[in-house]
Amino acid sequence: MNAFRDTRVLTEAAIAVALSFVLGLFVLFKMPFGGSVSLEMIPLILLSLRQGWKVGVVAGATYGLLDLAIDPFVVHPLQLLLDYPLAFGVLGLAGLFKPTVRGAVLGATVAVLARFFCHFLSGVVFFASYAPEGWNLLLYSAAYNAAYLVPSLLIAIAVVLVLLKALDAAQPSPRQLRYRSSAT
Repeated sequence: MNAFRDTRVLTEAAIAVALSFVLGLFVLFKMPFGGSVSLEMIPLILLSLRQGWKVGVVAGATYGLLDLAIDPFVVHPLQLLLDYPLAFGVLGLAGLFKPTVRGAVLGATVAVLARFFCHFLSGVVFFASYAPEGWNLLLYSAAYNAAYLVPSLLIAIAVVLVLLKALDAAQPSPRQLRYRSSAT
């Protein structure tokens, strides 16, 4: 990818992955069979908004593999792909939106919905045995994954908006400058 030939982009991606890794260690709430409310998505969403979806997807998938190395919960190779590199890689979809307030809200929402879909599918296919007796499997997987992803999304949106504005004033990315100049 040409974007990673730029030292600034590569450095920003590495810092985002490292920050996500550290923030993922501070868990606000942990679910019993994987998943938690933490701040780990914030650097990846912010990176995607600043540098675009391709950089965001690669950085997210890289973080997903690091997360797998630290706290694995694996029952099948396909589940490993869905819950780790794909689930965090799709956070890069936030980069499909403009690095503005509206774009950040929409981008973070779409990215986390895509992550939700990865975990939802994994839950339906591989974690059916964990569903309480009498529960609809689809409802169980949706409720379980929404229980930690909805609070994480709300926190991420609030923090990303503050950081995006601060980084825009301090050192906007070339992508931010492009959108800023096209708006005038």
